[in-house]
Amino acid sequence: MRRQTATGGINPAGSSRSLRLDPLSLPVSFAARDSRADGGIRQIELHRECVTLHRAVRGMKMTISVRVSEFIGVTVRETADGRALVLLHRDPSLVIPLLVTEDADERAVAWQAWSEILALPQLADDRRDPAPRRRRSNTISGRRPTFLMRRRGGDLLNPAAIYRGEREIIARH
Repeated sequence: MRRQTATGGINPAGSSRSLRLDPLSLPVSFAARDSRADGGIRQIELHRECVTLHRAVRGMKMTISVRVSEFIGVTVRETADGRALVLLHRDPSLVIPLLVTEDADERAVAWQAWSEILALPQLADDRRDPAPRRRRSNTISGRRPTFLMRRRGGDLLNPAAIYRGEREIIARH
């Protein structure tokens, strides 16, 4: 099994070079920026079935494994390095960069290839406001409990409404 690394293979060495992963050479292992991780770097292992992230946050090392099917799709995003092709997840900390380039043709070819290899949809611009959370509503919560539905409701401010013309019986011993 051949691996691509950050210092060789498809991803060329040098800090001025852009990220360029080959979808036909999976599995791939590389480092990516992570603003929350110690040192600002996380290690990513990308396979056809799963993605594994290794990072340390405040000295605590963690490994996160996510199935590829749990990702939403492949999309293009604007990053500090340029326009990037990313593997999009609902959790922003799990978004995986796949390709960083300004060449639109190269990006389109890679977008199609990654989408086919990972069996994920190609998504258009994902930069939109997130939908507001739906409030849970329950129609039964407004109803009275069953044992109270058998009883008549009363009006505490109007005692005459409780007796409805009946004579009050007072038991004496």
